[in-house]
Amino acid sequence: MEVMNILSFFTGIGLFLYGIDAMGEGLEYAAGSKMKKILGALTKNRFLAVIMGALVTALIQSSSATTVMVVGFVNAGLMNLAQAVGVIMGANIGTTVTSVLIAMDLGMIAPVALLLGVFAMLFVKKDIVKHIGQTIAGFGMLFVGMELMAYGMAPLGESEVFTYFMTNFSNPFVGVLIGVVLTAVIQSSSASIGILQALAIQGLVPIDFAVYILLGQNIGTCVTALLSAAGSKTNSKRTAVMHLLFNVIGTVIFLFITAFTPYTTWLAGLSDNVSAQISAAHIIFNVVNTIVLFPFANWIIKMACILVPDKEPEDSKLEFKFYDSHLLSTPPVAVEQIGKEVVRMAKLARDNFDRAATALINNDTSKGEKIESVEEVINFLNHGITRNLVKINALDLDYSDAKYIGRLFHVINDIERIGDHAVNLSEAAIVRSNEKLAISDEAVAELETMRKCVVELLDASISSFEKQELTIEEAKRIETLETASDNLKEKYQNAHLYRLNKEHCETRAGMMFVNTLIDFERVGDHSKNIAFAVAKKPGERVMVDEEMIKTY
Repeated sequence: MEVMNILSFFTGIGLFLYGIDAMGEGLEYAAGSKMKKILGALTKNRFLAVIMGALVTALIQSSSATTVMVVGFVNAGLMNLAQAVGVIMGANIGTTVTSVLIAMDLGMIAPVALLLGVFAMLFVKKDIVKHIGQTIAGFGMLFVGMELMAYGMAPLGESEVFTYFMTNFSNPFVGVLIGVVLTAVIQSSSASIGILQALAIQGLVPIDFAVYILLGQNIGTCVTALLSAAGSKTNSKRTAVMHLLFNVIGTVIFLFITAFTPYTTWLAGLSDNVSAQISAAHIIFNVVNTIVLFPFANWIIKMACILVPDKEPEDSKLEFKFYDSHLLSTPPVAVEQIGKEVVRMAKLARDNFDRAATALINNDTSKGEKIESVEEVINFLNHGITRNLVKINALDLDYSDAKYIGRLFHVINDIERIGDHAVNLSEAAIVRSNEKLAISDEAVAELETMRKCVVELLDASISSFEKQELTIEEAKRIETLETASDNLKEKYQNAHLYRLNKEHCETRAGMMFVNTLIDFERVGDHSKNIAFAVAKKPGERVMVDEEMIKTY
């Protein structure tokens, strides 16, 4: 091969890969926040998960990227193994779209698509048109890359060594191995199948050998997910192994079909276009494999659990994993996941506050270590989430996602402060126990009433933030509870002064009582901030329910 042919081949690969990436990214951004709704539907049932897996992969043009996302979702607890296996099956079907486009031989319109796409990206201001333009430009680049690859590989037809290899080394296992290695190196099954189609177009790979390479490519695409799962939690590793099992089992089935039936002869009869034959083989493999293995999905899950057994639980801080480059390359998904992580952090802070407040009221120090360990997790999450919020904020987000990320910056600060107040209460419980400080039954009852009010406020606020919806009634209830906590603080401080004057309580215990009221009241303030970060405008007043306040 001449130098120009080699340069043409590698330039073609580069344009092909970039074209696939640009198409997927453009479609993804054009879909915007709808991507989150699509992914949210994955929790419905396994059949729907297959459909959604195929749809998402068709959009982003990479089964590897979809599987890596699934690994991340399982790692974060957003998806279980039963849902994940359905998405993986669908992802393998969705990845056939690129091979179909190549088989349609649309290369003649590639320059026009490239020109129109670039024009829209450079000269149109509307974001959605820019993203559609990016998709069209990526489509054009994909076919320009194919043309360059085909041109670069043309001299191989004159190579006696290459011709001899393809003629005499038609061993199925050699073909599978070539497919595995090629796809593992490129880390894109769509790109490696594109190369295979380009070779076939030049008449360099016959269909009866291309089928075996294709089977290997379906195994090679699992490498990316396996690498992304390394070092993650057990279920994430199982997800990657399920992807591998699915494709390995399918490969074994089709090795027998190809060896003992006229399968390749039938494929050759479908079309004179060998590229179309390869595309058909790719579709048949993934669709048939999904149909055959779908009823055995639970068996695949069990096999993955056997191959990746449970291990000793990690330190609680390590239970929370953050976002790798694959997830950050999908902004709507990264936004969705980091939002769930913030809600998880809020629930941890809520439980720790309730735990610490109850410990102080009941004069119980047995929960001290638990409160401290959860506070470490909250701090760990605070730093990790903030770091990744900065990364996500620098991405190309649509307006609603950008506003949401801005709200998260404020909310995690409120959550972290709630965690700090829980530590204050825990320390006060230890002081009360060590110094044997006596608190009157009346004061204990007052603290318990205020604790219930603040916990109710926390629950309402976190619920509204998790739904990202604050109705007028919910806003009124939250405002009422926060006003009630303020009133209770004032009321109980006055009652405390009365008891102090009557010498019904000690000065030291009284100081602790007042500080506890302040901690409770400030947790209420931070809770209200969390809820009103959803929709309330600065300075907007919400009427309180006076009758509800009287119940406290």
